[in-house]
Amino acid sequence: MKCLLAALTGFCLFAVPAMATDIPMTGVVLGGLDKVTARVQNVAGKVGTSLKFGTLEIIAQTCVTHPPEEAPENAAFIEVFEQQPGRERMKVFSGWMFGSNPALSALDHPVYDIWVLRCENNAASSSR
Repeated sequence: MKCLLAALTGFCLFAVPAMATDIPMTGVVLGGLDKVTARVQNVAGKVGTSLKFGTLEIIAQTCVTHPPEEAPENAAFIEVFEQQPGRERMKVFSGWMFGSNPALSALDHPVYDIWVLRCENNAASSSR
């Protein structure tokens, strides 16, 4: 019995799939769509700073990527606020967005779509 338990324990240790390693980055590049004007624009900046797209204020709290030897993935924890004239600033989204699957956790807004394009380790410009 002890031998079987030891064999199963050893098998379980080696049967665990390899987990991806997140590499924190200092910059984020987002794609944005204005559904009314059909304008698509890239918005880039440093993690932790405020980015503007239309009436939205976007703050990427963190942006991570995987090393080249692993499956490609860029993910960012995003907070999105809307500031309309004459109204109070309102949080409309808070959560992780994934570059490989934007629909998994998407901003649900009637005018704008935002998605993660990539994470970078350089001083990103305000738009590209």
